[in-house]
Amino acid sequence: MNLDHARTVADAVLYEGYLLYPYRATSSKNQSRWQWGVLGPQGAAAAGFGEESAMSTQCLIRSGAQGQVTIHFRFLQLQTRGVEQVSPHDPERFEPVTELHVGPQTWMSWDEAVAHEVELGPSRLATLHGGRTFPVHISGGEDVELLQGVDGRTVGRIVRRRGVLSAVVDVTANPIASTSGSGLVRLSVAVDNVDGEPADGKEQAIRSSFIGAHLLLAAEDAEFFSLLEPPDDACDAAAACEQRRCWPVLAGEPGRTDVVLASPIILYDYPEVAEQSAGALFDSTEIDEILTLRVMTLTDEEKAAARATDPRAAEIIDRCDQMSPASMQALHGILRDPHAGVDETSLAEFGSRELVADPGLAPRTPPDIDEVPTFTEVPAHGGVSDIRNVDPPDFDTGDSPWWDPAADASVQPDVDTVLVNGVVVGKDSLVRIQPSRRADAQDLFFAGQTARVTAVLSDVDGQVHVAVVLIDDPAADMHEWYGRYMYFAPEELEPLGLQSSEADCDNREESRS
Repeated sequence: MNLDHARTVADAVLYEGYLLYPYRATSSKNQSRWQWGVLGPQGAAAAGFGEESAMSTQCLIRSGAQGQVTIHFRFLQLQTRGVEQVSPHDPERFEPVTELHVGPQTWMSWDEAVAHEVELGPSRLATLHGGRTFPVHISGGEDVELLQGVDGRTVGRIVRRRGVLSAVVDVTANPIASTSGSGLVRLSVAVDNVDGEPADGKEQAIRSSFIGAHLLLAAEDAEFFSLLEPPDDACDAAAACEQRRCWPVLAGEPGRTDVVLASPIILYDYPEVAEQSAGALFDSTEIDEILTLRVMTLTDEEKAAARATDPRAAEIIDRCDQMSPASMQALHGILRDPHAGVDETSLAEFGSRELVADPGLAPRTPPDIDEVPTFTEVPAHGGVSDIRNVDPPDFDTGDSPWWDPAADASVQPDVDTVLVNGVVVGKDSLVRIQPSRRADAQDLFFAGQTARVTAVLSDVDGQVHVAVVLIDDPAADMHEWYGRYMYFAPEELEPLGLQSSEADCDNREESRS
């Protein structure tokens, strides 16, 4: 079984956003928590103060007669931590406070969480055709911890309270037709929070919610299929699978097909936590090195406030404080082998390719100020050079590091060109910017503006980027001087007819004035 490997990623999903840097209760970003995978009580979403109560997933599995599946429902249960101090008027009575100092230790009122994993099954797939319902019940409770001063007297207490959680998990396995034979099954799993007490506000709703809810589906004598890359005979069946508020991917050791993670965060197949990561930081979209360095910049007072906020925050602070230089260096990242996973035959064929220089790519000198850049129309035979048609070189760069421009003589940003709508675009070409719908907000501000191309570049993945400066930008000359360009994909640019350089200069002067 592949579950232990898969749980390392599932735990990151479970605690995603649990508490964010700077890990203090007073931080504004920690005032609104529990954003991921929340299944609220019935009616909370309609009332506007909670999340929807259900999530569901469908995936494909192939099995024989003995195939079975086990559902692992994982989530957090909210636990309120209230701090109370002994009343100065009655030593038998406790009064709620925001924080309490007991010697060097500070205690704060805060919302914690308790992790749960409920195992449902195993169930034979052959018995799930009509569906099966699993009830889930998590009891509430209250724990009291007395706080004593240096003299041994009780000065306060911590009261932790948890509410009752109730849900149902419906599991169905329906055989579907397959061109390669029988055995293909659509497995459907739906989870619904059936909390019986209607919530009357946001605070009560979150206390009755399943937080960070996700599923681990484990198969025996059966195999799951990837919905991202299904086999040919299962493409239609994969496209017909429906997901609601979660997404299933193959999980665990790469190549294994016995575990699926259905997560509220969309992932690729076989997600992994980097082995260099020393521990959870509760923000899987960030970089460990950046967050660790930021934690190290906190003052002693700020670190003390983080430790008082949550025991898990205290673990983060202590781990960062105790990190050795070698451990810190390991967080800086590694250069991975670009040929990993490529068989030797394919690699040899790739390395033996010759880069043929296009006769139209003669080295150019920077144009004079009176020179008028011109476009070249594409001949019918398509013989004009396009950087996208040049094969990347082998990564064996000898003594030159891979990031050194001299390591790849085939790349010449000042000379390279790219075809845009049948027109050659290179350095000094004029284009109109047309950002795609997926562009960021800053790029959208420049929609419709005219720009001058300064270089055509390609990255190590073979993607082409066109560097430009705006014609109407008074600081265009300065940007070009120190290489601060804007970058767009070729399909985001429209080639323009050219003005003379003198007219172009006049237009710039008018825009500046």
